[in-house]
Amino acid sequence: MKRKSVLMDEAAVLRVLVRISHEILEKNKGTEDLVLLGIKRRGVPMAERIRENIRGIEGAQVPCGSLDITLYRDDLTELSPDASVVSSDFPCDIVNKNVILVDDVLFTGRTVRAAIEAILDKGRPRTIQLAVLVDRGHRELPIRADYVGKNVPTSMKEMIDVVFEEMDGETGVFLSE
Repeated sequence: MKRKSVLMDEAAVLRVLVRISHEILEKNKGTEDLVLLGIKRRGVPMAERIRENIRGIEGAQVPCGSLDITLYRDDLTELSPDASVVSSDFPCDIVNKNVILVDDVLFTGRTVRAAIEAILDKGRPRTIQLAVLVDRGHRELPIRADYVGKNVPTSMKEMIDVVFEEMDGETGVFLSE
């Protein structure tokens, strides 16, 4: 894959995450009963950054965990033989909480469907809301994000690459082909 263009540089990603953090607080009327769950891999640093933004805005610590959806994927039989479950980290009981599911890119909706199943196996939250950095369209399931950083119409030949300093040594969003 070759990078075609920069969709968001580090400053733009940081601005978008601050906006999403404010939108989450506004919609949920504060931090009470909020839980952030990042879908592994790049949803995790995104959820952690949102948690830090919320702490800076409200002065409150919101529980933040990670979600491994490997066993919930509908293409599990197509995965490589060395696919493994990394494990999920639920920071608290999610029953009757407002769970904010966080992921980097929303595409077909299949990852989100798997994540919802994984969450429901742990209990029944009051709501499950979805925050994504990029929505690239091409939905195969009736799923939409509650909080979107940027809508980027793409062709099926194109890819959206989200990178975070914590994992990749840089932060940004790139269009590749």
